[in-house]
Amino acid sequence: MKKHLLALALLAATAAAQADSVTYAIDPSHTFVTFEAKHFNTSTLRGRFDKKEGSVAIDRQGKTGKAEITIDAGSVSTGVAQLDTHLKSKDFFNAATTPSVKFVGDQFSFDGDKVSAVAGQLTLLGKTLPVTLKATNFNCYQNPILKREVCGGDFETTITRSQWGMSYGLDYGLPDNIHLLVQVEAVKQ
Repeated sequence: MKKHLLALALLAATAAAQADSVTYAIDPSHTFVTFEAKHFNTSTLRGRFDKKEGSVAIDRQGKTGKAEITIDAGSVSTGVAQLDTHLKSKDFFNAATTPSVKFVGDQFSFDGDKVSAVAGQLTLLGKTLPVTLKATNFNCYQNPILKREVCGGDFETTITRSQWGMSYGLDYGLPDNIHLLVQVEAVKQ
């Protein structure tokens, strides 16, 4: 009998916790994952990924959440076709073999009711390592067109690409540190 009561109590606690969590679907038309890297320490090369999808669950009262964003590595775009082809090759993203990059964030930090950082795991080239995205802006609003709540913001981090095995060009001056910027908006489901 005690086991059944304990199981019911755990089930009720889980249901209550899930009731406070709100799920949002990533809006791909308002979500951009971009990167910046110094080009031979002279100018800044910028690129982005045009295809991405995911979801975010936020419990503002419980100060928890989970974010999952999957990026199509083959959708990398710098505005230079020859460079895009090289970035898709085995020298960089190896899009034919590892077609996606994935971030799963399960440690949310808050400043009041606003998300201030999301820590989790970034999987790139088949290797998973910890990454923390820091918010430079976060907001939720009632979208007048969709008639639903939209939450999102601007997040950033700097990664060392060689940690994931992406080391092409390091020996002749291409940078190891890559600045990632994630502009995300997600619609309440």
